[in-house]
Amino acid sequence: MSSNAPRHTALDALHRSLGATMTDFAGWDMPLRYASERDEHLAVRTKAGLFDLSHMGEITVTGPQAAALLNYALVGNIASVGVGRARYTMICRADGGILDDLIVYRLQEHEYMVVANASNAQVVLDALTERAEGFDALVRDDRDAYALIAVQGPESPGILKSLTDADLDGLKYYAGLPGTVAGVPALIARTGYTGEDGFELFVAPADAEKLWQALTDAGAPVGLVPCGLSCRDTLRLEAGMPLYGHELSTSLTPFDAGLGRVVKFEKDGDFVGRTALEAASERAASQPPRVLVGLIAEGRRVPRAGYQVVAGGTVIGEVTSGAPSPTLGKPIAMAYVDAAHCAPGTAGVGVDIRGSHEPYEVVALPFYKRQK
Repeated sequence: MSSNAPRHTALDALHRSLGATMTDFAGWDMPLRYASERDEHLAVRTKAGLFDLSHMGEITVTGPQAAALLNYALVGNIASVGVGRARYTMICRADGGILDDLIVYRLQEHEYMVVANASNAQVVLDALTERAEGFDALVRDDRDAYALIAVQGPESPGILKSLTDADLDGLKYYAGLPGTVAGVPALIARTGYTGEDGFELFVAPADAEKLWQALTDAGAPVGLVPCGLSCRDTLRLEAGMPLYGHELSTSLTPFDAGLGRVVKFEKDGDFVGRTALEAASERAASQPPRVLVGLIAEGRRVPRAGYQVVAGGTVIGEVTSGAPSPTLGKPIAMAYVDAAHCAPGTAGVGVDIRGSHEPYEVVALPFYKRQK
């Protein structure tokens, strides 16, 4: 098999049997949609959706100094994460540029699982391995050890409860616990990328099809549908969640991205990027760079990543993500714009769509927030 051939998840045959439209994503053959992207999106908002996320990169860090290593390698305070809890964080270069955004789960006292984006998994693995030198800790590539299935949406707790005796009611947002789902051993995490309540289930690849089928059967009476990457993107966009390669990149620091809160200067010891990030923090406080905002179209034309944001004939920013919003019924976008134009309701802002300046309303993110 050539190195250029796409990788397949354990659920590949199942996706094809469901008639999924497949696409290459970060070297993986993944389902883009099964039927209607809009229907899949609305199912997650109102009922439930089932996702194969097995392309995500799992990296296990173990050993007496696992916490110390992660505190040094990442910008967050990982040592303060309790066993059974998870934290959103980032890994940065020495110059403060974002290599990836991550979720780190503390599975045991000296065992962590770092989940990286598929497109950056090797970069993160290499960086952690390099940064582990001198620490009594082991970095292990566990990408082939897990399949990852997510069930997201308001009906997801009921669906999962019918298949497990794990204490889901006691499972907080950004927490995980080992359990059995439909007879399959799993790490059950209350995390997701849709703006809805939901769960991500880390299981052995050999168990993935059995679990998917059990969730499909349990969810059928309440309207669960299989969902592809396309609606995952519109769901996260409505929820104002950044996507690496769009809102996040090595040319931006967490402060540039409006996510400076993930950088924990108060933690003990040095960490990669600290000096550069301290400078970036001071810059952001005194002279904010471009600010990430939401844009809602007044017309029907859809903005795309890379389109220029304009005001008074001047370029003031750039769209990072754009799509029709099934929930709002209008095209929406996230964009970095000059601080002078970032206030919600700022007048005269448009997006240059093939030479035509289409009017857009500046709004605060997120576009959508679920009712608790």
